[in-house]
Amino acid sequence: MNLQESGEMYLETILVLSKRNKDVRSIDIAHELNYSKPSVSRAIGLLKKDEYIIVDSKGYIELTDKGLKVATTIYDRHDTLSSFFESIGVSHDTAVNDACRIEHVISDETMNKIKEHMKK
Repeated sequence: MNLQESGEMYLETILVLSKRNKDVRSIDIAHELNYSKPSVSRAIGLLKKDEYIIVDSKGYIELTDKGLKVATTIYDRHDTLSSFFESIGVSHDTAVNDACRIEHVISDETMNKIKEHMKK
């Protein structure tokens, strides 16, 4: 799986759900993202094949170190961007929605500049 926006979204969602519920299953991801079960099942298979996740015999999903690294990076970007947008007067809902789209395409250079700016 060439990890692009959709793969990153799945990994980020697994991270968020694991913080919230500890145990994560495909059905939880489908409900959280409002995706069909077959779509989630296909993505989970690809993420497992590429070693971003482990799925145990009971269907519980866990991020590997590789998956955790990607998920944490995307989650951090989302958090930082949302906060940045709100700090310049963007409404919470718009800030969260915009951050969700931008977090997958923003360069590391720009992200680092935003983080530096936020520290001031």
